[in-house]
Amino acid sequence: MRENHSVSRRGFIGGMGAVAVFAGLGLAGCGGGSSTSDSSSDSGSSSTDSEASYKLEMITDTGGVNDQSFNQLSWAGLQQLNEEKGWEVSYLESKQEADYATNLDKAVDDGSNLIWGVGFAMADAVEKSAQQNPDVKFAIVDNANASDVSNLTGVQFRAQEPSFMVGYIAACFTKTGKVGFVGGVSSDVIDQFEFGYKGGVAYANSTKGTSVEVQAQYAESFSDSAKGKSITQKMFSDGCDIVFHAAGGVGTGVIEAAKEANQYAIGVDMDQSYLAEDNVITSALKRVDVAVVDVSTRIESGDLEGGTTISLGMTEDCVGIPEGHDIIGDEIYNEAVEIGEKIKSGDIKPPANESELSSFSA
Repeated sequence: MRENHSVSRRGFIGGMGAVAVFAGLGLAGCGGGSSTSDSSSDSGSSSTDSEASYKLEMITDTGGVNDQSFNQLSWAGLQQLNEEKGWEVSYLESKQEADYATNLDKAVDDGSNLIWGVGFAMADAVEKSAQQNPDVKFAIVDNANASDVSNLTGVQFRAQEPSFMVGYIAACFTKTGKVGFVGGVSSDVIDQFEFGYKGGVAYANSTKGTSVEVQAQYAESFSDSAKGKSITQKMFSDGCDIVFHAAGGVGTGVIEAAKEANQYAIGVDMDQSYLAEDNVITSALKRVDVAVVDVSTRIESGDLEGGTTISLGMTEDCVGIPEGHDIIGDEIYNEAVEIGEKIKSGDIKPPANESELSSFSA
């Protein structure tokens, strides 16, 4: 079932906190601060004021807008644009993959100037809708514009970079010598998280003389939190004491399992420590909210025409780890920050897939 939610210029919110280690530049520096808002929004047609001259609509993937991850961050970016520019913003939730095309058609019918698709799973649907509606601008999070569609902008993140950092942290902090990874749906995008994480563990093993092992499993879902919890419980029973997830809403089950077992989890996309402050030791951040603000602004101004793919990572200050590190302590945190600087300078190139991991050398 489709839900439409929109806010007028006065309907913004507060309460999200993805704080990158490296802040402050815009997409020429993606790590700048984000506006935050109250997570409620009105259903039905939007009620805009006279200053709202540009309309943006976002289609979530099946994880939903409150996935504590990239859908929620994307919506936060749109709400910031509503607050700062008075633009009309709204979202349509996809309950299943079959909703993607229907929701995209609805967004076009709504008269949207720019439509955001969130997640690689809707890549084909977004590309088709963009081709069918050349007068509407489209952008997609976590997927390239592989066909060079002239009115589509792909926004990708080098997720292997923050994943490498948190892999190093996990390998340095584990007491059992076993750590886990839970992925959502297997894809090139989630491979970046898995193999970046494994690369960080390998780097710690090489530089610290440890022999930490990684268990990895996929939930084949971005919304089944019960499946995430079950997988994580099994990993803990098998000896893991830290589990990193890149699984959208599935990850709330990972974190819940860590909390119940008094073990540790690593969050993703946003700083997820607020979900379990004694158990989430760090998070692999992707500043999706900041990218959405920057790309939307550039598209509206005509500075970005479409037909391109933007890649964002440490160099653009769009990924990193949170500053909070009470659980892991200063030493491990500072070493991870140093690794981040080496990634930024090109001295370390984290692996993004299995082939790159097999040839990775610390």
